[in-house]
Amino acid sequence: MGRAEERRARQKSARRAKRAAKAGGIRRFFTWKWLLGYLLGLCALFIGGFFILYLLVEVPPANAAAKAEANVYKYSDGTIMAKEGKVNRESVPLSKIPKEVQHTFVAAENKDFYSDSGVSFTGTARGLVNTALGRGKQGGSTITQQYVKNYYLNQEQTVSRKLKELVISLKVDQQKSKDYILQGYVNTSYYGRGAYGIQAAARAYYNKDVEDLSVEQGAYLASVLQAPSQYDWSAAGPNGKRLVKARWNYVLNNMVEKGWLPKGEREGLKFPIPIEPRPIPGLDGQTGYFIEAAKKELYKAGVNENEFEAGGWTVTLNIDKKKQKALETAVRSQLTDKLDPKKRKVDGNAQVGAVSVNPKSGGIVAMYGGAGATKHYINNATRSDYQPASTFKPLILAAGLENGSTAQDSTPITASTIYDGTSRRPVKGSDTAFAPPNEDNKSYGPISVQKAMNNSVNSVFAQMAVDVGLDKVKNTAIDLGMNEDAGGFDVRPAMSLGVMGASPRDMAGVYSTLDNHGKKVTPAIVKSAEKGDERSQLPDPTNGQAISRGAADSVTSVLTGVVDDGTGQAVRQQGQAVAGKTGTSDDNKSAWFSGYTPDLVTSVGMFGEQKGVGKQVSLKGTAGGGRVNGGDYPAKIWAAYTQAALNGQKASKFDLDTDMGAAVKPPPSPSSSDTSESPSSSPSATESTSESPSSSPSSSESASESPSASSSASPPDGGDTPSPPGPSSSASDDGGGFLRRDQE
Repeated sequence: MGRAEERRARQKSARRAKRAAKAGGIRRFFTWKWLLGYLLGLCALFIGGFFILYLLVEVPPANAAAKAEANVYKYSDGTIMAKEGKVNRESVPLSKIPKEVQHTFVAAENKDFYSDSGVSFTGTARGLVNTALGRGKQGGSTITQQYVKNYYLNQEQTVSRKLKELVISLKVDQQKSKDYILQGYVNTSYYGRGAYGIQAAARAYYNKDVEDLSVEQGAYLASVLQAPSQYDWSAAGPNGKRLVKARWNYVLNNMVEKGWLPKGEREGLKFPIPIEPRPIPGLDGQTGYFIEAAKKELYKAGVNENEFEAGGWTVTLNIDKKKQKALETAVRSQLTDKLDPKKRKVDGNAQVGAVSVNPKSGGIVAMYGGAGATKHYINNATRSDYQPASTFKPLILAAGLENGSTAQDSTPITASTIYDGTSRRPVKGSDTAFAPPNEDNKSYGPISVQKAMNNSVNSVFAQMAVDVGLDKVKNTAIDLGMNEDAGGFDVRPAMSLGVMGASPRDMAGVYSTLDNHGKKVTPAIVKSAEKGDERSQLPDPTNGQAISRGAADSVTSVLTGVVDDGTGQAVRQQGQAVAGKTGTSDDNKSAWFSGYTPDLVTSVGMFGEQKGVGKQVSLKGTAGGGRVNGGDYPAKIWAAYTQAALNGQKASKFDLDTDMGAAVKPPPSPSSSDTSESPSSSPSATESTSESPSSSPSSSESASESPSASSSASPPDGGDTPSPPGPSSSASDDGGGFLRRDQE
């Protein structure tokens, strides 16, 4: 062997030795023991990292989107009126969800929910890998994980979010009960049709409250969660319908497997096709007025405004759908259909407000606030900037009866007490000169209180207010429900003509208290308000005795005479007892009828408001007529509404504890011989000469306490046009039981 060959052999041998040494080193490095050690080290590192992550990651507060809910408003029968809020969600406690419906969600998403630790490690690992590889959303999460994602985190698909979801889910499962987690899950999930939460979904798909869902309907809602847009039956194509039916069957079969649904019952279930989508009720029409009034009532009752506006409340109102429809129809048929603002500018100024109350419960069963909250911002039913006029007169009599007051000659004030009805007769016993004119400056001479109420004689009630005591009159009025803060409630003789401010709701409350035998009624629009298991404590609308039953019943008895034989004849109903009072304010800026039956009290106000300006203006000429009196449009609206609202009910009578007034017996008219005797407040013949209309207050006094002394001036109460004594021969039956008159 030559040197060259020997050198090559040595080099080749060295290379083989080097390769062998290298291979031996790798084998030594990757033995099974070493590999196991490496794996254990990696596991320890992962566990240590997860432990640190577990310690660092806290359960965060709920995200804003998960807490956002709508406030739901319902009619008295429980049907939805409106939802207010950006998110159509209404959380409900799990106790309201039928058990079998609860099980449909568990069967659909997580059969082992009640026994697992709150997480699926295999599902989470698969999700992490797919997220890292950009493969999009993956299933496999537990109900707890989905709840955590909805309530605490967000919907982003990142590795860090999934790791947080895993840690928080473990903690939530340890800290909360399974029922708490399931409740959160069904209330935070999105079901399609704009519905967040199971209650909104039950309404959207089946027009039901969640407690009324059947197991098959629950199974559909649990199925639709997987793909809300694709599985919505109304929008799904053939494939979507096939898939959601398959999912529905899958849910029910899982329930049978878990023992939550008997197999025989399962076989009899049919797929529950949802209703067509419907728009969420808005705040147009009267609804906006209802909601604003309800909010004010709740805040006054102590509900925190910020908490309420955050959403999640269910507010049931006392509004009766049938009666509300009847009231709106009455306003339209009796007035608004007759208005033509393009032809008559004054027609654009006519506003109507009305409130109807159940006097026994105090609930507002119907309310009319105007053309609509989006068209006329001010709620005419609750505004108190117009005078109630002669509808205040019954309160003066109530004060006299309650306080046992007497007239100027010490005669007790009753329905049969005789007063001087001379127009512009100066009031006696007043520190302030006051001599109000009657309507058309008509003088009645000696007249009973009953007749004076029937014909709304201003001079009688101006004197009576002073006889009773103006302070006492005001106090009684406030006790009955008048709003002292409405403005113009000054203690002065002109108060007797209703020159203070009042709303239809105020007057409905006053007359409800009279109807309720003197027990105070504060009209309430809210029946109940609750959020989850929390129920707001609302004041009792009927609480405490405002005036004695005898005084209240006596006023009611007198007010039946106004309807039977006075300015309120437009509302007479055959067989049905009705009491009420008309009112027309100074310069005809407002006209009223407030009246009641034993079961229903309604106050209707008509107001002149210059369109676009808000200034109070006269109603004269509305709908092409002349002066608008309380016995005109307000009484006609009242009559049409009451007839419809009480349709189908048996006519009722007042149960009165009194021996006076028109409901007991007609008051005797003073005979010619009676005039020779000095009536309670009637001047003698000599006094009559010295206290003639010409002796009314000076112009400066009139300006502060009464209208112009001119005989052509309108009386401060607008002068309810009186009816002649006895039933009018021109009265006619309208076919619906109400007798109407063209003149108030």
